[in-house]
Amino acid sequence: MTAAADPASEPDPGAAAGSSPAQPPSRGLGRNSIVMAAGTAASRLGGLVRNMMLVAAIGSVGSVAITFDVANKLPNVLFAILAGGALNAVLVPQIVKAFRARNAQERIDKLLTVSAVGILAVTAVLTGASAWVVLLYTQGLSAEELALGTVFAYWCIPQLFFYGLYTLLGQVLNAREQFGPFMWAPVANNVVSVIGFGVFLAVFGTAPALGINDLDEWDTPRTVLLAGTATLGIVAQALVLLVPLLRSGFRWHFRLGLRGIGLRSAGTVATWTLAAVVLEQAGILFLTRVASEAGAAGAAATPPVAVAGNGSYTQALLIYLLPHSLVTVSIATALFTGISKAAQEGDTDRVRGDLSLGLRTIGVFTVFATAALTVLAAPATAFIVPTAGEEGTALIAPVLVALSFGLVPLGGMALMKWVYYAYEDGRSVFWITVPSTSMLVIGLIAAQLWLPIEMWVIAAGASYALSNWITVLLRTRGLRTKLNGRLDGGRILTLHAKALVAAVLAGLAGWGVYRLLGGFDVLSFGNGWVLTMLSGLWVSALCGVVMLAVYVLLLRLLRVQELDGLLRPVLARFRR
Repeated sequence: MTAAADPASEPDPGAAAGSSPAQPPSRGLGRNSIVMAAGTAASRLGGLVRNMMLVAAIGSVGSVAITFDVANKLPNVLFAILAGGALNAVLVPQIVKAFRARNAQERIDKLLTVSAVGILAVTAVLTGASAWVVLLYTQGLSAEELALGTVFAYWCIPQLFFYGLYTLLGQVLNAREQFGPFMWAPVANNVVSVIGFGVFLAVFGTAPALGINDLDEWDTPRTVLLAGTATLGIVAQALVLLVPLLRSGFRWHFRLGLRGIGLRSAGTVATWTLAAVVLEQAGILFLTRVASEAGAAGAAATPPVAVAGNGSYTQALLIYLLPHSLVTVSIATALFTGISKAAQEGDTDRVRGDLSLGLRTIGVFTVFATAALTVLAAPATAFIVPTAGEEGTALIAPVLVALSFGLVPLGGMALMKWVYYAYEDGRSVFWITVPSTSMLVIGLIAAQLWLPIEMWVIAAGASYALSNWITVLLRTRGLRTKLNGRLDGGRILTLHAKALVAAVLAGLAGWGVYRLLGGFDVLSFGNGWVLTMLSGLWVSALCGVVMLAVYVLLLRLLRVQELDGLLRPVLARFRR
């Protein structure tokens, strides 16, 4: 049954005013994006401090770093597999419909209750199966490392339920066009984590240069404080969203039931979406196993040697995702609700226009961010993860360079996927995932066969970037058909071509300045993490300002109007 044929989804213009919480009027792409970007910037800044303290406590390499990284990553992976994809595909369109329906409160109550109960049940089952889950996601670990990873997992996997609750409450806020709280909520996680990890450092001190490899010295208080802090932070991140919801007058009543909430048509979407996410995460699982094997080989050597493993990959991924989360996600989220409404109303021209606007605006930013991360990988790592030290930075930076070439398609494919979801088309998302995941796995296998183990994680980053390009190209072809054969491709390609020319020249200018300053040798390793961070900051800032000036000047000369759309809300705020 299609959404249009579902009587429960039809709006009721004559419904009583109190039938559903009032939705605030749309504030436009620029205003919504800047609100979300500000929240994301604040949460990411706190997240960088949190990450810096975590690396100081357990290192970015070594046995404890490997096992904790896997265990603390599991809730994110499991949520993506079991709930995240289906919620993003189903929940937002159904909540948009619910707010326009006669029985709005009932439908939203049931949607939230059914989703929360399902996630809670899955969390309980997976927590009980922690040992098997850790074994599945690792390779090459010793029995002692597997045992420690399992204990970490018992503490960390319960985060899954609170990630789900955070998403449920946040999507209600987004559907009401209250975008700010969803982006600001992670600040609560960071506050809790910084306090907890600070206590850990005060009590147990910092990790050695090559991480913690002697597990005989690791005890239960360390485990409880480290993993308990990580989980408590996610609890705070979820529960803090209750405050803006209650203040806005929204109430969530526990109400079980599937009838009349539009899931009949959404069920097919959820099934295909879940299949796509499972396939995608299967590739990430293989990547994690390859990276953990590389890191474990270095930790097991006598004496231990620094080899990039899953800890190094996680740190590179954190930096790589900063531009995406600060700008791309903010723009895509602000557009998604409007795209969902337009798709439900059959307004193909508006969907096409919003998609084109989003891709062009995101492209102006991601093309420059790619050049910046490529040129400034080492100083950016020294600034963002100064506690990694010289060896850790030397391992993380090449992985970051490899990942950065997938940043442009990452922005496009994220927005495109949400357009498929707006049309409740999960089948296409799944079939596009097949070749992209296959390419990721093929790249990893090729690295294992033909490259030294020191290069495996760099190859993993390059394979991930290549899979992003395959995904965005296939989604472009599919959306061209879905949007009546037109995708505004001329303007989108022209924008990216102009941005590429400007970014290459800006990158060359930045690289020249970086080499004049002394390159990697100018970074203050060995003088404490504060001086390391400061050296990374001033080198990144100086070279980045030069690159940005050249980039903006060239975009002006090339008459790239999308630059104004990206800068207007920021400049307006500074004028105030």
